[in-house]
Amino acid sequence: MDVSGQDDQQAADVSAPMTAARIHVMLVDDQNIVAEALRRMLADEAEIDYHYVSDPANAINEAVQFKPTVILQDLVMPDIDGLMLLKFYRSNPETKGVPVIMLSTKEDPKIKSEAFALGASDYLVKFPDKIEVVARIFAHSRSFLAQQQRDEAYRTLEVLKKELEEKNAELERLSSQDCLTRLANRRIFDEFVSKEWGRAVRDNTPLSLILIDIDHFKNYNDNYGHQGGDDCLRQVAQKLTGTVRRPSDLVARYGGEEFAVVMPGTDVDGAGRIAAALCEGVASMKLKLPHAHSSSADHVTISLGVASMVPSVDGSPEQLIEKADEALYRAKKNGRNQFQIAE
Repeated sequence: MDVSGQDDQQAADVSAPMTAARIHVMLVDDQNIVAEALRRMLADEAEIDYHYVSDPANAINEAVQFKPTVILQDLVMPDIDGLMLLKFYRSNPETKGVPVIMLSTKEDPKIKSEAFALGASDYLVKFPDKIEVVARIFAHSRSFLAQQQRDEAYRTLEVLKKELEEKNAELERLSSQDCLTRLANRRIFDEFVSKEWGRAVRDNTPLSLILIDIDHFKNYNDNYGHQGGDDCLRQVAQKLTGTVRRPSDLVARYGGEEFAVVMPGTDVDGAGRIAAALCEGVASMKLKLPHAHSSSADHVTISLGVASMVPSVDGSPEQLIEKADEALYRAKKNGRNQFQIAE
């Protein structure tokens, strides 16, 4: 091997990609005799690829290309001090983790201490015997390769974790959403009412509920088909969510052609105003949703039951639901296309 660092073999070493099983040793030293001595020490090591850099000014670029698993770095060189070059390694993202063994001609505790403080992995008085040099190269390289494998495994784990979190979030969204109308489903409604009931008990605040039924929906489904019925449900759901705008309120599909609106902190007057707006809003869609088979109007309409109360600790959400259901029954009995407020 030509220790000048310029021969074809060395160029091939620089361009060859590192495999996980191989060890890449890079020597940075301005003395060719040192490079030749290390080359001879490593000549019989089949697992090691050796690369020599004689000009410290090229050390960073050479390291980025060669991807060493360990760098042997001379302490005293012209132009660039070995400790300064060590700082450069540690500030470069591609070399900051590579083990660096500092090489010196003398044992100086002060310089040793400074080298370790700057991030050196080891310190050798050049050169000890072959066995020690090879042992340290293998030890530092294998530790570095193991760390790389751990880092890669950790990155892979983080990617998988993120993907799992996204899938779980999507599953949670799907499990909480009515697939047709994209509203909250019945499970979410039950959980929300129960949670808000408990909050209202603690805060002594009102809780209101509106139960909504699409008038004569069976006739609509029978005459306009299931596809038409599904489209009707979607459009009514959009009108409801477009009218109920407070983030604290919940619009849910209660079941079939029934919907529900839960309004924490809303008294009976506020709930009545929302019910009137919902009733009028759906009726205003008569050009979009004609209903020739309804006895209430020539377009799709809704009936609504409104209930409001200040929950008590000995009560339950079922009381509120029962009151709203009774009011809805009266609205339907009285001709539909209207809302009634529970007594």
